[in-house]
Amino acid sequence: MSHSETDRPQPAGDEAYAASVITVSDRCSRGEREDASGPALVGLLVKRGYRVVSMSVVPDERPQIEAAIKEAAAGDVALVLTTGGTGFSPRDVTPEATCAVCERMAPGIPEAMRAASMAITPHACLSRETAGILGRTLVVNLPGSPKAACENISAVIGPIAHGLRILRGGPADCAAEAARPGGARG
Repeated sequence: MSHSETDRPQPAGDEAYAASVITVSDRCSRGEREDASGPALVGLLVKRGYRVVSMSVVPDERPQIEAAIKEAAAGDVALVLTTGGTGFSPRDVTPEATCAVCERMAPGIPEAMRAASMAITPHACLSRETAGILGRTLVVNLPGSPKAACENISAVIGPIAHGLRILRGGPADCAAEAARPGGARG
């Protein structure tokens, strides 16, 4: 898939997908630091044609992360982005919380994000981000820094839109879509 295809916003004729952004940070949840990653992701999503219906901040506590993801999915959002809690710190438990609530995992998404990020920093291989499906909702973990979070989601936002069309009940014929001018590849 070419870079220009992944940069396209959702087609104008499609209803905008609803999205939620969850920042996972002890310091932000206590008011000790301003959340920069959540607003950065909201701006990116809006620019890409998504309708952001909620943005929340939770501490690095697995039960609270799980509850926030489940609450967003219960609201029938198409996409939940989490930011933070994907590193090696003992308190970084976002991937574990995500795996606990998702019914099916989508390993290609974090693999693609890490691969793209490795071109920027060798530390990308240390990210433990994951992605999975809860009902009709795709959940994607992102790093906690605004720059890394936006770089990572930008690497996969085009394919994610294609996946959301299928997840939300759209046509699943990838070959027919690829045959259309400007259609997704594979």
